[in-house]
Amino acid sequence: MRHSNHTSMARYGRVLVTGALGVTLGATLLAACSSSPKATPTPANVPGVTSNSITIGATVPLTGPAAPGYDEIAPAMNAVFGWVNAHGGVDGRKIHYSYLDDGYNPANTATLTRKLVLQDNIFADVGSLGTPTQAAVQGFLNTQKVPQLFIESGCNCWSDPKYPYSSGWQPPYTIEGKILGAYIKANFAGKKIGYLYQGDEFGNDFVKGLDMEIPSSSVVSRQNYDAATLAGPLSNQMAALKAAGAQVIAMATIPAATALAMLPAAAIGYLPQYVISNVGADSPTVGPLLSAFTQKGGGSAAQAKAAAGLLNGVITDAYFAPEADVSNPWVQVEKKLLQDYAPSLYAKSGLDGNTQYGIALAYTFVQALQTAGKNLTRAGLLAAIATSGKNFVTPGFVPLSYSSTVHFGFEGSEVIKLSSTAPPAVTPTGSWIGSTSVTPVEVTDVGSGPVTKYTGAASTPPKSLVSTS
Repeated sequence: MRHSNHTSMARYGRVLVTGALGVTLGATLLAACSSSPKATPTPANVPGVTSNSITIGATVPLTGPAAPGYDEIAPAMNAVFGWVNAHGGVDGRKIHYSYLDDGYNPANTATLTRKLVLQDNIFADVGSLGTPTQAAVQGFLNTQKVPQLFIESGCNCWSDPKYPYSSGWQPPYTIEGKILGAYIKANFAGKKIGYLYQGDEFGNDFVKGLDMEIPSSSVVSRQNYDAATLAGPLSNQMAALKAAGAQVIAMATIPAATALAMLPAAAIGYLPQYVISNVGADSPTVGPLLSAFTQKGGGSAAQAKAAAGLLNGVITDAYFAPEADVSNPWVQVEKKLLQDYAPSLYAKSGLDGNTQYGIALAYTFVQALQTAGKNLTRAGLLAAIATSGKNFVTPGFVPLSYSSTVHFGFEGSEVIKLSSTAPPAVTPTGSWIGSTSVTPVEVTDVGSGPVTKYTGAASTPPKSLVSTS
């Protein structure tokens, strides 16, 4: 799951650096383009790896309740792999990525993951999406000793020492909950707070973070929903929050659930301050859903257009530069990668939070492969992430956090406010509400550590990536 779009005013004064590993990676890829794949040794008995190829796989929601927006991520990852393959691959090996539609249904995920491992013989499971879906296969993948890498979810469970082959990538939901909870405590003191969250580890971990920062006496109602049965408006939950007098609602929702909560609330004249996990607050994704659901419910075209305005004033968080910031070098590279290596996806979705997410995650994986070296093994790949992951170059505001004991990616973000007065995100489906920063970049942990300002440097894409993408 992914981050939100915004325009960061707090970030402009920060130092920009280019990671040495990223430069080395780009040079290696360019060199590989002119070298013979036969020069790369073939590891003995390594599933999915030959002298000239690496086969990886994933399960993602191309259909179902989580499909809107999230169905863009895997194709965006493939744009990066297309760029890598066009320049000779990693150490002469080209990446073959097979992603299967699980519909955000854990039973489907289990069946399809077994197929990827036992029939398709993948080297690693990379970029699979969803907390309930990936929790359903975590034990299987670890038993089979298949790396379950850069899971598209912020569940705390990805760093459980019982599952050494699993790793998250985006900020853990508890960290996100703490950062947003700290903002609520500081800016909405004395207000009555309500929670709406997905009834699984996604929502529960987010609530853990909120509860570390928000006094329990301020929380007047806790409502949840079941993603497996999400089919219509969350009317009962929103009515309960209104009845409890909640003035601020903190939400851990997927994009469809965000829209299905906001619309029935507006219908009963309930317009609280929304504070939403970045998972469910990407305006180019949620805006069209608000409009579409309004029309599906019998609303006029004018009402559908107005519905997207419900996002104005939403508080959320982000850990990348916004797609609207066309001067940002990462945004420039991301757009060019999509245009050149996924033109149909770019024509459909443009550069939004989900396509940005896919590009960044795939580039992280490519760096892990490059660091693991020519004699590629699953154990070597995991060791490369543990020892060098903190140095991988990403668009993230903070470095990745990987070590032998920490399997989280980013552990920080900044709080932002969606605003119709900010530069909008422009996609093929229209222009959607932009945003501005309301806090500096902040970091914390999943435990009792404080939320503090991050003072480190941001990164720029390696020159080799800029010149060859």
